[in-house]
Amino acid sequence: MAAASAAPCYRGLRQETNVLGFRGPRRMTVIIPGIDAQNRRISVQPLNEQESLLSLLQHGVNQGVILLQNKAPSWSDESGAYVLNFHGRVTRASVKNFQIVHPDDPDYLVLQFGRVAPDTFTMDFRFPLCPLQAFAICLSSFDGKLACE
Repeated sequence: MAAASAAPCYRGLRQETNVLGFRGPRRMTVIIPGIDAQNRRISVQPLNEQESLLSLLQHGVNQGVILLQNKAPSWSDESGAYVLNFHGRVTRASVKNFQIVHPDDPDYLVLQFGRVAPDTFTMDFRFPLCPLQAFAICLSSFDGKLACE
């Protein structure tokens, strides 16, 4: 087991409705601290309550952060729903199912989360996310009912 990093594991997350409002897939943007040349997380320490990863990005400061986005599902005429390929890892349809990809490579799945039973979900993640970030992002999909209305 690898030793835990001393750097804090911050995350920023913004979930938006799509241009259709409540109907259709949500858009999700994840903002995390970047990684330096030695593969260590860049420390982001806000000086006050108004500073956050999101506020830095809104003010044009995007150095030292990584932006990840959900993979856009495609419409399936066969099922009459939006679908993503989870390669067998997700077995139930849910508005909470999502995949997060790296912007430099849309085929590089960073995180996928989805329903496998009525009250059971699966989460798969990899670099550049740490376990705490991955869990927090997945947990946020339970906050709010936008996609359920």
